Amino acid sequence: MSEQRSAAGDTPAQEQAAAPAVTEDTVEALVRSQLAKALGGKRGMVEAAVPTLTFTLSYIVSSELRLSIAMGVVAALVLGAVRLLQRSSVQYVVTSLFGIGIAAVFAMRSGDAADAFLPGIIYNAVYAVVLSLSVLVRWPAIGLMIGPFIGEKEDFTSWRENSAVVRLASRLTWLLVLPCVIRVLVQYPLWLADNYGWADTFALLGLSKVAMGWPLQVAAFAAMVWLLARGRTPVESAPAAGRED
Repeated sequence: MSEQRSAAGDTPAQEQAAAPAVTEDTVEALVRSQLAKALGGKRGMVEAAVPTLTFTLSYIVSSELRLSIAMGVVAALVLGAVRLLQRSSVQYVVTSLFGIGIAAVFAMRSGDAADAFLPGIIYNAVYAVVLSLSVLVRWPAIGLMIGPFIGEKEDFTSWRENSAVVRLASRLTWLLVLPCVIRVLVQYPLWLADNYGWADTFALLGLSKVAMGWPLQVAAFAAMVWLLARGRTPVESAPAAGRED
């Protein structure tokens, strides 16, 4: 048995170190799985949009800021109650409730309903900058997301030794940047116009936030799936990749 082990050239410890850390055949399959979880599915995306849409329509109809904010909060609470009754995760409802809470603080502070959309604009701008920087310094955000599943579990940075994984993660991260940039380019001018009294753009702001929320995210996800389908990047552990170089 020792002769067979010697002929193979690797000890059991070496074989274990050289084995892939995950069972998927490709990095693409792993990323698809993680992105699907992050989006929360169709229901999660709808739950994120309903409170904003409720707030927008309520203000258009009533022009009452406090009432409109209350309606948005009530919509989120109803969605959360349904989740609790079904004994399912309230993660996306809580996120939505938190978002409308921040929006309410901005709007109530200034008394301008359009300011409810300012936190989202700021968030997307900052998010786009952070994601872009992560790619430029060769630590793409998607790579950080899948890092624990690639290479050695004890070494969180081992995935960066595989240049194919870094390139794939960079391209996927740019696809996450694009929706954020589009939202800022469309919504910020609308907010400026309303804020400075150039035009009444509140309705457009609300509708653009909903239209550019999960639909844009789904479009980005579809682009990612298309990109992932084009190639098959092997899942390798760091030691295995090192021996091939």
